Amino acid sequence: MREIVLDTETTGLNPLTGDRLVEIGCVEIYNRIPTGQVYHVYLNPQRDMPVEAFNVHGLSTEFLADKPLFAQVVDDFLAFIAGDPLVIHNAAFDIGFLNAELAKVGRPALSFDRVVDTLALARRRHPGASNRLDDLMNRYGIDSSRRTKHGALLDSELLAEVYAELCGGKQTALSLTVSETTVVVVEGQVAAPLQRPRPLAPRRSAEEAAAHAAFIATLGENAIWNDYTAGS
Repeated sequence: MREIVLDTETTGLNPLTGDRLVEIGCVEIYNRIPTGQVYHVYLNPQRDMPVEAFNVHGLSTEFLADKPLFAQVVDDFLAFIAGDPLVIHNAAFDIGFLNAELAKVGRPALSFDRVVDTLALARRRHPGASNRLDDLMNRYGIDSSRRTKHGALLDSELLAEVYAELCGGKQTALSLTVSETTVVVVEGQVAAPLQRPRPLAPRRSAEEAAAHAAFIATLGENAIWNDYTAGS
């Protein structure tokens, strides 16, 4: 299934009081695995950058001055996300800003029905714990050394890893080989499995064994079954 992991950066906390988007980052995933396809854009907010916001993401008024307006990129953005589910951490914040920008250019709002809020997932999985993105990366052993400041594309890439863990992990250590050692857990304690003192006796009768051997003989000397009966 195609999903889009999405994050934004803004000039502040409230689009209703004049704050604007300044960055959008999206990562395409299929079955929770990144495909390498991304969407990333910086935006000119047509206003100043408060120092509090600059300290979070490092995007200055001067840096954003020559960047496109949201109206100039909206078609590309909507084409990339298409109608697929949006995976967002603390989704109400990002959806609120995106819908405010869409309203300014006369486009329909994004429905919250298509949103997977990883903050809500984390709260259900880790009740009572802090579930900021940094906390989740630490909890799941995800390298956060690149995250010196917030960035929409980088945070989307990191959130894609967190999302995979929230949904059960990537099973990178999955093995289909048969282990020689069996571990049994009984009421939270590891217990050594009991070994049979002697193998179970075969359940087939002598008549059944003879009938099977006679049938194998009819298949010819090159039959593959001869490889399994040789030496028996």
